[in-house]
Parts: sequence; C-alpha cells; structure tokens
Amino acid sequence: MKILLIEDSQDIAGVIFDFFEIRGDYLLDYASDGRHGLELATRNHYDLIILDIMLPLMDGLDVCKTLRNRGVDLPVLMLTARSDREDILEGFEQGADDYLVKPFDLNILEARVQALYRRKTGAVATKFLHFGELKLDLVNRVVERSDCRFKLNQTQFTILKTLLMRAPDVATRDELIKEVWQDDEPDGDVLRSHIYQLRNQIDKPFRHAYIKTVPKVGYQLTAET
Repeated sequence: MKILLIEDSQDIAGVIFDFFEIRGDYLLDYASDGRHGLELATRNHYDLIILDIMLPLMDGLDVCKTLRNRGVDLPVLMLTARSDREDILEGFEQGADDYLVKPFDLNILEARVQALYRRKTGAVATKFLHFGELKLDLVNRVVERSDCRFKLNQTQFTILKTLLMRAPDVATRDELIKEVWQDDEPDGDVLRSHIYQLRNQIDKPFRHAYIKTVPKVGYQLTAET
C-alpha cells in the first residue's frame, strides 16, 4: 500500500515512518506542509492519505477540500490535536473519511488505515495505477498507453506495478528483485532482460520512453517534458 503522510511534526512523522516500515507492506511518501502535500497528492498515485489538520502554508482542511474539488477520491485519514465536535464535523464536511485525535496508538492508526483501504478497494471492481499516459489494470494485467493495450506476463506486471507505485521516485534493483522473486533471485542479470522486454512493449513504439535506467541504483518512470 502506498501512503502519503502530510504532517509538519518531524518527530511524529518519524515515528509513523518507523512503525510502517517495520510492517513491510507499506511505501510512504512525506510532505511537511499542505502546499507540498497537495502537489504530491495531485501528481502521484497513492492508496491513502494521512493528513494533519494544522499545517503550514495550507491547512489540512483546505488540502482535503481542494483534492475533492479536483476529483481525487482516495481515502483521507485526518490527524487532529483538536477533539472538539465542530472541528471533527468540519473535517468530514471537507471530504475526510476518518479521523484520529492526537496522541494516538499506532496500532489503532494501522487498523484505521487498513479499514479505509479495504472499504475503497472493495467498492471498486477494477483498480488501476496511472502515470502520464500509462494506465495499468491490476485485475487483468493489461497496460494501456494512448490507444494501445498490452497484455503483460506476471513478471512484467509485477515490475511495472512496482515502478508505478514508486513513480516518480526510483525503484531499486533490490526492491524489484524482491517483489518478483522474493528471496530466490535467479542467476545472471535476469531483471535487465525483463526490463528490456517491458520497454519493447510500452516504450519502443512511442516517442517518449517512460522507463529510465538509474545507473547502479535501479529504474524509474519519467514524465514527458
């Protein structure tokens, strides 16, 4: 699950990052102010946003309201230090799906995150990941670009899914290998061969190549300029 955390307290953000990192099933991005958080939420794909209300530059209520006005419907879990009934109702009015009052138990936070994620994915029969013109159907393992559709094998699908979840950041070789082969990596540079095959499908017929090699690190998806 890919989560965007928008929280101005470095201490709180660090604790949340450490907690979810240990769990191993989460990828987190971070913004320390509302304006940057809104930019990330609009530009990238996430499964859920954890959003503090009290933020510099743009408060969480305005971030949530703006996202909803732009048609972004991913779940938003609000964090607030204010437990007043009016503040909580205002958060729901601006489009929040749930809230937690600080200080909170991290296990309760994870339970709320999982509940929102299940509710969202259960309500949508087909789920997609997007980046630029790329659209990946997670159910049928089909990727679309412009008017073209490409059926992916399981390895190609896992690689592209990982790249999309990390985009526009880099997915390291180790991360990709773990996603595809777990702890049973085959001999030789098999990953490079699969990347080559994937490029032949989604990049070679087009002017812009999405998949970029980051030497000695891994691969990333790059937007058109």
